[in-house]
Amino acid sequence: MAPDARPHALPHAVSRLRAARLARSSKPFLARGGPHGERCAGCRLVPSHCLCSLRPMVPTQAGVCLIMADIEPLKPSNTGWLIADVVADTAAFGWTRTSADPTLLAMLADPQWQPYLVFPGEFVAPERVVTRLIACNRATQPAAGPPQGGLAPSGGHDPRSGGAWGQSAKRPLFVLLDATWPEARKMFRKSPYLNHLPVLSLESEHISRYRLRRSRRDDHFCTSEVAALCLDLAGETLASQTLEAYLDVFTHHYLRAKNQLPVDGGDAAHMRLQALRLPGGATINPSL
Repeated sequence: MAPDARPHALPHAVSRLRAARLARSSKPFLARGGPHGERCAGCRLVPSHCLCSLRPMVPTQAGVCLIMADIEPLKPSNTGWLIADVVADTAAFGWTRTSADPTLLAMLADPQWQPYLVFPGEFVAPERVVTRLIACNRATQPAAGPPQGGLAPSGGHDPRSGGAWGQSAKRPLFVLLDATWPEARKMFRKSPYLNHLPVLSLESEHISRYRLRRSRRDDHFCTSEVAALCLDLAGETLASQTLEAYLDVFTHHYLRAKNQLPVDGGDAAHMRLQALRLPGGATINPSL
């Protein structure tokens, strides 16, 4: 799918996965908040704190593939949804222990992509770990054995996003396990169809700013923070910064709704997201 092929008003991959998961449920999933649990279908927030008018979309050459634990698509605090808002080429699949979605397998084998399974290197055999992206041409096959290449050359920058990927290069596809940390470790161990992928281990000195769920460690990032780090590594600076700002705005709306406070549209988070609306770059769709 081309970067701008998805009409932004249509349901994205995580929204479709959520709808499919709800259709399989034997009882309703009840999220707290709003009259009788009422939430906006576009952003999952209570209607008074709807975020849809601020949804940004940034064209990218990189893609994101979310493999989501069973109820993650149903949680209003899930941030994989934010990635799908920003990055048009976001795919989402539900994880099961016994099988893999054929569409997921086809995507991982698609020659246009160079997939990376994003996971901490401390839990992976060293020969499988990469810390930079692989310079790989579509016309050539990767060398045998674990790839250890460097970043793609900067000559093929995408002028819309800053990504260093020319037409002849494989596009990076970041495979993210969207789950709690215990669930993600289980998914990593019990997904043999991912065993052939290079494991991208992110090296960051940042501390997570995510405040919607508790973690005992400051270096545990939420899914959208991980995606932003990956996009930055791929040279997709505008998309990375937009996703970071969008998470901050989402967090503000979510917590204000939780505490029954009005949204402050003039706070630093909103101003940063607004400032990223550059000509030819991110856009905010006022019709949503």
